[in-house]
This record gives sequence, C-alpha cells and structure tokens, in this order.
Amino acid sequence: MVKVGPHWDVLRAPAGIGERALGLLGDASGAVIADYGLMYWLIPSGHAQGWQRLRTGIHALGAQGAEVTYVGVPPAHWRGGPRLHWRVPVVPDRYLTDPGRLREALVRAIAAESAEGATAR
Repeated sequence: MVKVGPHWDVLRAPAGIGERALGLLGDASGAVIADYGLMYWLIPSGHAQGWQRLRTGIHALGAQGAEVTYVGVPPAHWRGGPRLHWRVPVVPDRYLTDPGRLREALVRAIAAESAEGATAR
C-alpha cells in the first residue's frame, strides 16, 4: 500500500468505463493499476482536489486535509489479473496521465456506455 498524495494522486473508475477510456487515451495514458473490476490512473499530485464528479463510481483520490488514502501498488512484474496488477505498467516515459486528457476520455467513455444502454432498451 502506498500513500496517495506525496508523489501522485489517483483517479479510480470501474473497469468497464476504464477500458473504454484507456482505448480512447491510447499512448497518452500513463500507468494504470487494475484490481478486481477497478482501474486506477496515476495523475500529478494535487490534481484530485480540483476533480469534478463525473458519475457514481469514478473518484479522485488525493491528499485532502487530514484524510489519508492508500492504494495498492503491485510489483513491476505483476501484469495479469483479476487481482492487483499493472494494466499499463510504469515505465520512465509512461508514468502519470494528464488529468485533462483523462477527464475527456472518461466523459467520452461514459457517453458511449450511455448510448449503448439506450440502444439496448
């Protein structure tokens, strides 16, 4: 477990939305941790505080006041799930994700999911 805030904040999303967003981000995505149906993007420290809610299940986690948050971080070689693993591994040029690009990808992923849900009805 690693404390969120000193080195990076985290954006947590359900895997269904997360996979869509990851596809939209492509090479613009930084490292992503996956664990039992959730995905965690590492974003620059301090950006979680300004994150506006997109929908239920998507949360920005950061160092906010006295609240302390921890995230499980797998060893570098854990690359398969469903348990804690790297969905997109940490490498020197792929570490943090730009919060603006991530937000845009999540908004588009949510819209696509909503459109599919409406079509299925």
